[in-house]
Amino acid sequence: MQTIGQTYVPETDPGAADDYTQVLDDLSAASVHRNFDPYTDIDWDAPEMAIVPDDPRWILSKEVDPVGRHPWYQAQPQSKQIEIGMWRQANVAKVGLQFESILIRGLMQYSFKLPNGAKEFRYTTHESKEECNHTLMFQEFVNRTGMDVPGAKIGHRLISPFVPLVSTVFPTIFFFGVLGGEEPIDHIQKDFLRTRSTLHPTMAAVMQLHVAEEARHISFAHHLLRETIPQKGRIQRFLLSLMLPLTMRILCGAIVVPPRTFRHRFDVPDAVMRDIFWRSPESKRFLRNVFGDVRMLGEQCGLMNPVSRLLWRALGIGGRPSRYRSEPTYTAA
Repeated sequence: MQTIGQTYVPETDPGAADDYTQVLDDLSAASVHRNFDPYTDIDWDAPEMAIVPDDPRWILSKEVDPVGRHPWYQAQPQSKQIEIGMWRQANVAKVGLQFESILIRGLMQYSFKLPNGAKEFRYTTHESKEECNHTLMFQEFVNRTGMDVPGAKIGHRLISPFVPLVSTVFPTIFFFGVLGGEEPIDHIQKDFLRTRSTLHPTMAAVMQLHVAEEARHISFAHHLLRETIPQKGRIQRFLLSLMLPLTMRILCGAIVVPPRTFRHRFDVPDAVMRDIFWRSPESKRFLRNVFGDVRMLGEQCGLMNPVSRLLWRALGIGGRPSRYRSEPTYTAA
């Protein structure tokens, strides 16, 4: 498949399959030679990593976090801002852990059906191993904060045992879901690191390790979808063009919006919650910015048509596609 100025052109290059195979080989080699272990690469017990009460570094960034930028949060006493910040960051880690668990099970289901010799088998197994390390890292972080957070909303937790089955029945939609869960977390963490927000060293270490390996995981999903979607029929591609924005919007809400426990524990007014997720101009801009890379992927896969573009806009996640992967967006209009 080629793109010319964001216009979809059907694949005519016979070397494209060879390029895809080489990408899988490169990603697998990188997983062997450039991998991380949360218990050897993070010095959890170092003095500077200690998590103590009333540490202002837990205050949420007003440049990056949707809660942190809201006037209600900024008007709270510093002690409450710290508690909210620690709870929110621990809960996002817990949601990330739960999502990674679903992803691991889905990847194993997907690889189970692959034929002998399939290059995807090796890479998806490498990725599953790395995601297991991420779940260890996220849970270690949650435990050390002392915050008994629930993670995802109860409805999402209840359906989680069935989601991995999608990877064998509808693998393309499963990998849409992979991006729908990985892109929001990756986007937020990169913006935290780019803006040099004052982060607690433990949180910074977790983000740095996670971002480094997620780059491979997101790259694989992008390459797999670019390779497989153009081979599908016109009706399938049209239906997938609608499923892509729907999946992104649903999973972004599951990842970023905290459960009711958050509102009840910190007495957050309903109007404030609605404003933060997603009525205020700032939160709407954040929501659009999260999926610039996915809109770029949609263009490359031929999934952007007049109907799907309307759906992207109706869901509040339309906008220009990224010019390149991981283009900074926290200052974008």
